[in-house]
Formats: sequence, C-alpha cells, structure tokens
Amino acid sequence: MKPSVIILAAGQGTRMRSDLPKILHPLGGEPLLQHVIRTARSLEPAGIHVVYGHGGEQVREALAQEGVDWVLQDRQLGTGHAVDQAMPSVQDDEVVLVLYGDVPLIRAETLQRLVKQARQGALSVLTATLDEPFGYGRMLRADDGRLTGIVEQKDASEEQLRIREINTGFLAAPAGKLRAWLQQLDNRNAQGEYYLTDVVAIAAGEGYAIDSASAEDEFEILGVNDRAQLAVLEREYQRRLADGLMRDGTTLADPGRIDVRGELVTGRDCFIDVNCVFEGRVTLGERVHIGPNCQVKNAEIGDDAEILANCVIDSGVIGRQAHIGPFARIRPETELAERVHIGNFVEIKKSRIAAGSKVNHLSYIGDTHMGSGVNVGAGTITCNYDGAYKHLTEIGDNVFIGSDTQLVAPVKVGDGATIGAGSTITREVPPGELTLSRSPQQTRAGWQRPVKKTE
Repeated sequence: MKPSVIILAAGQGTRMRSDLPKILHPLGGEPLLQHVIRTARSLEPAGIHVVYGHGGEQVREALAQEGVDWVLQDRQLGTGHAVDQAMPSVQDDEVVLVLYGDVPLIRAETLQRLVKQARQGALSVLTATLDEPFGYGRMLRADDGRLTGIVEQKDASEEQLRIREINTGFLAAPAGKLRAWLQQLDNRNAQGEYYLTDVVAIAAGEGYAIDSASAEDEFEILGVNDRAQLAVLEREYQRRLADGLMRDGTTLADPGRIDVRGELVTGRDCFIDVNCVFEGRVTLGERVHIGPNCQVKNAEIGDDAEILANCVIDSGVIGRQAHIGPFARIRPETELAERVHIGNFVEIKKSRIAAGSKVNHLSYIGDTHMGSGVNVGAGTITCNYDGAYKHLTEIGDNVFIGSDTQLVAPVKVGDGATIGAGSTITREVPPGELTLSRSPQQTRAGWQRPVKKTE
C-alpha cells in the first residue's frame, strides 16, 4: 500500500520578515518546500497533496513543475483543519503521512519507519528527545510507556513542561481512522485552533494502537521560523552534502567552505578548494581540480581538467585536460574541447573552441567557431555585436593571432593564417598567409611633449 502524503505549507511565516512566502526561501539553492516534496516523492506515494494558504499563487507558480495536488486552506484554523482540507482526495484504505513544508531535512528512512507502523494498523508519531524542548508539544505517556496524548507548550502545566520528549508533528495513520479522528477535534485551547496532535489523545481514548519512532538527529525535525534558523539548516544541509562528496572519493580542502545550490556529481579523485559555489547541475569528471573561490553553474567538466582560482563558469562544457584561469569567465553556450587553455582575464561567450587551442591573456571571444591548435594573443577581441545583431567569427585550424587584434564579425580566418599584432580585421583572411592592418610607424625628431605653463 503506497502512502498518500499531505504536506502542510499554509503558514504565513511572519518572523521571516519577507515578502517571499516562507516555504519559498531557498535552502541549498532550492525552495524549502521543494526539498520536502522531493523527499516525499522518494517514498513512491499514491499522491502528494500540498495544503497552501499565504502567498498561494506565488507558491503554486514557483513549483508548478512539481505536479502535486494543491489544496487551498483559505482560513488558517490549525494543523488539524489543514490536514482535513486534503482528506477528500485520500481513500480510506490508504495510509496518510503528514509532513511540513518548512521542515526540509527530514530523512526518507525516518518516514518509512512511520509508514511501516501505520501499515500495520497503528497511529505512528515521530518524536525526539531534546535538551532544550522549549516551544514544542510534549509527549504524554502512561506509567507503562504507552502514548496517551500530546500537550502543546502553551497548554502545558509546569510538570509537563519538564518533559524532554517532544512531538515533531510528523505522523502516519490509516486514512479511514484519521478521517474519523479529525471530525472529533475541537478548538478549546490557548490558540483557539484545531490541533492535529489531539488525534493522539482521541486514539488513545479509543484504545487504538499508538506507536512512535525517533528522529535520527535534531536537524531532521527542525523547522524554519526565521532567517537565523534557516542559516543553521543551510550549514547542516551543506555538511551532509560535503560528507557525501568525500565518501564518494572527492577531496574537499575545507568541508565547511563549500556551497552546493543544486546538484553536484563528481568522479573519482576530484579536488575542490575553499569557497567554491556550485549551482544548478554540475558534473565533474575524474581527477578534476577546482581552485579556490570559483563559481560553477550548470556545467560539465571533463576528466583531468584544471580550473584555477577565481573563475566563473556558467552553462558551459569543458573538455578533458582543459586548463582554465585564473580569473576567467566562461559564459553560456560555450564548448571547449580537450586540452584547451583559457587564461587569466579571458571571457568566452557562445563559442566553440576545438582541441589544443589557447586564449591565454586579456581577451574576449564571443559568437565564435575556433578550430584546433589556434593561438590567440593577448588583448584580442571578437567584435561580434553591431548594435542590433550578433555576428559569427570563424577561425580555422592552426591560426596564429597576434596581440591586440580586433576581429570584426562577420569574418572568416582561414587555416594556418597569421594575423599581425595590432590589426583590425574586417575582411576574410586567406589560409596560410600573413595578414595585418597597421599604419606606418613614424618618429618625429625633436618633438617635445607639451608642458603646463606656470604663473
């Protein structure tokens, strides 16, 4: 029996002090709610129902690609009321699993334990034991250890406040039973809300089997209420990713100074230096070396490539044994073949550069198809934009381009051509020939530089 997952995501999040709904604030570059949906999907559920409220349309638009069932809670009357809004979409013979859109680090393995207990006919709740339980509902147990109920912080007595076992809010139950318990909830409490946690006391009063599971660590059940808590979970999220990378054979110079804001896939024996940021989907081949302070986004980097310090790579493909940087910028739609060298303060945009070519110093190459074995001198630029349209520069194999050259597109340079330094090329360059455009050098004997007159 596959579970039906209900994710509660209707809270306003006032303590975030933000125009952005709380559940859309990013963790690891993705909205909090998206992390929860991904974990829910890993359970292969019968359906995922997201109960939303504040910022509703903004939430739906941001996560429209997720393909979940969106359920509007137009009045926020408590967690019990929120779950009840989604129950019409759930069949009585299913198991319901309740998750929270602002608790992003819950593990699938933990949730599977809850679902397993519910499949066996129990009401299963997730608990945790904290040294500082302030703010959480406390688990009430009989002398024999049976769960008898949950009391919220604001409704707890002094004795109950000393209990360290807390309610995380996560639970799983047979859908038919949960539906009946929800109908028995009332709002006679300090908040005037319908608490989902009250179903535990109702089930206990009926003599129904109640089981519990414990979270592996505190971070699993921590929610986000303000930006400080979000920062704490961000560090834990990055720590988990760093541990996984190292287990898979990647060396991190400092596991505490890496940020993955998407998906990073690495081959064996990669090395990543400090303060690197990876966004979107990034794939590193084997033995790739990433220097410090690099930003890599939606890129594929081949085996044995070396990215030196302070490079920015955005949506490019970099071949094996390529050598990039330092201080290079690779822009979208760039493809660099094997053994390409891109040096310091070079920018490449929407260009294909074939094997073994070099653009080593202070150059801009845009909208260009470059052959193999090309050497581009310092200060060379492709003038690809005429103010209205972008134009293509084509450079053949084994071309040598002297420093401070301007290639005014559209223009074609033939195989084996040489372009003299300081040239402005506006017409086709024939293969195998030297082409240059240079004014004759003059020396004016006896000329003196102007001197400012003194009063």
